[in-house]
Amino acid sequence: MNKFFVILLLLSTLLSCSDNNLIFNGSNLTEAQWDSHFELTSHKGETKTTKDFKGKVVAIFFGFASCPDICPTTMIELKNIKSQLGENSNQLEVVFISLDPERDTQEVLSKYMPSFNSSFIGLTGTIENIEKITQQFKVYRKKVIEGDSYTIDHSSGIYLLDKNGKIRVRHPYGSEIKLIVEDIEKLL
Repeated sequence: MNKFFVILLLLSTLLSCSDNNLIFNGSNLTEAQWDSHFELTSHKGETKTTKDFKGKVVAIFFGFASCPDICPTTMIELKNIKSQLGENSNQLEVVFISLDPERDTQEVLSKYMPSFNSSFIGLTGTIENIEKITQQFKVYRKKVIEGDSYTIDHSSGIYLLDKNGKIRVRHPYGSEIKLIVEDIEKLL
């Protein structure tokens, strides 16, 4: 009977070490099991899918290049987050997915992305591609006409994918950088 309890204790200890039981600072989306797969075009003209980032933690932010405030602020925060990871910074891939594929062409993103960090990847695609991925990630997106131009209203958050490409955590806009870094370190 004692062997049974020892085995049970050992199994429960091993299961509690599973990364599915991690406690995150952001919203834990592990159990939601949202579809993270995408196929979009990078600012360098390459087709990118979730599989291209396997083995790295991925921080995804949805925004648009002509955004006057939240998007550039978040990209600067992601630059700071990457630098705070120190020697582990190369294990974090930062991905910006455009919510404005009409204006955010490969050429526009090729100028926008390096202004934050040369390793950041900007992705765009057809409006159908973008609508599909926003549905997968539950991102609000609405084109708002303003005179002869328009803006994009959107929800703002940083999504963290684990090394296998699963969506694990969402941090809303305004989250403390320290807490995001801690969650990334847990996934590393």
